Amino acid sequence: MTANRLLVIDVVGLTMDLLPHAPRLAALGRDGFVAPMDGVFPAVTCTAQASMLTGSLPRTHGIVANGWYFRDLAEIWLWRQSNRLVQGSRLLDELAAEEPPRSTAKMFWWYNMHSAATWSVTPRPEYPADGRKIPGVYSQPAALGAELQRKLGRFPLFEFWGPTAGIASSRWIVDATLEVMEQQKPALTLAYLPHLDYDLQRWGPEDPRIPAQVAAIDTEVGRLLDAAHAKGTQVFVVSEYGIVGVKGSVDINRVLRRGGWLEVQKTSHGELLDAGASRAFAVADHQVAHVYVRDPEDVIPVRRELEACEGIENVLGEAEKPEWGMDHARSGELIAVSEKDRFFAYHYWLDEGRAPDFAPTVDIHRKPGYDPSELFFDPDQRLLKPRLAWMLLRKKLGFRTLMTAISQRPDLARGSHGRLPERPEEGPVFLSSTKVGQADRVAMTSVKGRIREALGLAPDPLT
Repeated sequence: MTANRLLVIDVVGLTMDLLPHAPRLAALGRDGFVAPMDGVFPAVTCTAQASMLTGSLPRTHGIVANGWYFRDLAEIWLWRQSNRLVQGSRLLDELAAEEPPRSTAKMFWWYNMHSAATWSVTPRPEYPADGRKIPGVYSQPAALGAELQRKLGRFPLFEFWGPTAGIASSRWIVDATLEVMEQQKPALTLAYLPHLDYDLQRWGPEDPRIPAQVAAIDTEVGRLLDAAHAKGTQVFVVSEYGIVGVKGSVDINRVLRRGGWLEVQKTSHGELLDAGASRAFAVADHQVAHVYVRDPEDVIPVRRELEACEGIENVLGEAEKPEWGMDHARSGELIAVSEKDRFFAYHYWLDEGRAPDFAPTVDIHRKPGYDPSELFFDPDQRLLKPRLAWMLLRKKLGFRTLMTAISQRPDLARGSHGRLPERPEEGPVFLSSTKVGQADRVAMTSVKGRIREALGLAPDPLT
């Protein structure tokens, strides 16, 4: 085995329960080892990845969810990409400071922009002033993304997220990762493969169509494993969370609005959540919701109202947050956790006729919370395909057009995540191509130290 060279593959949604449907991954575990991973709360992408690459909990790295309320801006922002949002001691910074520095490639892992990675690529749509959204990537160095798209074609953004999300985006990421590994030969390569996330949320983990999707991503992982084996590169495979079956959503912001806590602004394009004027509102993120309460004297009555709400299992306050690793200033004054078979919807309007114009569109940055409806075309729209073709033609001609194609029914989703798993087999996993560091359980916060050791470094940079 070549010393000090490691590939870490993030197969989102992979669990011990699903591993039997992935022959290449299962074989990797037999040759080395496989173990359930003790995840972190909340079990969402940004928090999990930050925990793996800092070796710490949200109280330290500050990534309390996939997005949160920026109090000084009085705005909710989800899915930001700046690595400077991650606090604490970051792995790639440490590797860049080594003597000699360890070269790194960060392929689509989150908080990708302006990190210390030697080479990095991440989705970054292009937004011309005429309102179009053109698939693209952001990269460092800037020429890297252009060269990859010249060789591989444009990154399939609309298969990375939205109702057409599927295997094509993960396949492109594998192709790009293989190119970077071959041309640049980084000491550490991080590759993010999101494919399982889509259909597990659409259909739930018990759906009979899921094994075929596990096999599909296993095939793509196999290409990376073959390249790593040919170069004598050690491999870790991680996942961020498992997805559980759900039967419906909790309209937490509608509860708060009916209680008189949440304010809106009425505009020509629908009602908009006015976070700065609201006494309390929630940022829904799958099975977890940060509830921001403006005035301290309102925390107790808001908590009581949420605790009485059907579908909410737990509400964390200041006394409980330290136990969950969530005692950070970015957290809401309260954190709501849904029951296992439920999740939170972001919707805050009470009359569907006053829904904002972005509600039936794929718009992850404008919506003040996560919306699983974006994975579904609207089943209630007649002649949807001809309408889509007409809207796309208008876009290409330069006309501003709302792509109102998705459902506004979050309850179509049959899978969700965010809670800590009740069984190890339905939570995240860790696989290694060697038996070094073998354990019955692996802590997500130990991944950083394991990476450092695989690169021939002390697990703690201070030792």
